[in-house]
Amino acid sequence: MRLPRFAALSSSLLLGAVLTLTGVSAAQAAETAALDYVALGDSYSSGVGAGSYDSASGDCKRSTKAFPVLWKNANAPSSFAFTACSGARTGDVTANQLGPLSAATDLVSITIGGNDAGFADVMTTCVLQSEATCINRVNQAKAYVDSTLPGKLDSVYTAIRNKAPGAEVVVLGYPRFYKLGGNCVAGLSEAERSAINGASDYLNAAVAKRAADHGYTFASVVPPFTGHEICSGSAWLHSVNWLNIGESYHPTAAGQSGGYLPSFNGAV
Repeated sequence: MRLPRFAALSSSLLLGAVLTLTGVSAAQAAETAALDYVALGDSYSSGVGAGSYDSASGDCKRSTKAFPVLWKNANAPSSFAFTACSGARTGDVTANQLGPLSAATDLVSITIGGNDAGFADVMTTCVLQSEATCINRVNQAKAYVDSTLPGKLDSVYTAIRNKAPGAEVVVLGYPRFYKLGGNCVAGLSEAERSAINGASDYLNAAVAKRAADHGYTFASVVPPFTGHEICSGSAWLHSVNWLNIGESYHPTAAGQSGGYLPSFNGAV
C-alpha cells in the first residue's frame, strides 16, 4: 500500500537525518563497499612496530594494526589484498607485490623509498658512530635520493599503472623522527636529530614529486605525527630498541591509527 505523502516525506527526512548524523551518505557507503583495495609497500605499510603480526606473513610482518587493515575493517571493501612487506625496496614491490593488481583494482596504497635510500643504515650509523660520521651518512642518502631514487620510483609507479589502469593510487610519506628541543637527555645530538629530520623531509619531497608526476595522490604523515615524535613525551614512534632492533624507528600501533590512517582517509 502506498504511503501517504506526508508519511513518505517524513520517512525520507528521517533517513536523511540519520545519514547526516552518522556522517555517511548512501552513495558513499555503496561506493566504498564496491572498492577493490590493494595495499603495497614497505614496513611502514606492513605495520612493523605495531605488533599483532599475522604469523602467515612470516618475515613481512604484516600487522592487524597496520593502517591498511584498519581502513579495510572500517570500510569493508569488496576485496582487500595486503602484500606490503618489511624491508621492501622498489624492486621488491615490482617483483613480489603486484600480483593482486588488475583492471578491476580501484584503490592502491603504498609507502616505498626509505629502504632504497638506506634508512636502516643511516639510523645504525648515527646511533653507533660519531656525529660527523652520522651527518656524512645522511648526506650520502640525500645524494642517492637526488641521483637514483627518482628512476626507481618511476619504475614502481609505472608498473602499478600498467596493471591497475583505473585505480586511485595514494602514496604515503614518512614521519619526522625527532622533536627538536624535546625531552631526550641522552642519545643522538641535536645536530644529528636535525639532520635525520631534514633527510626525512628530503625523501618525502622526492617521493611526492614523483607521485604527482604520475598523477598519484601524495599523503604526508608529518602533520599528524607532529607532537608525537621521539623525544616528544608522547611518541608514536619506537626509539632504538636493542631487544627488538627491527621495530626501532617504526610507528607504534598509535602511530598507525593516529598518524597513517587519518592521512590515508584524507587522501581517499
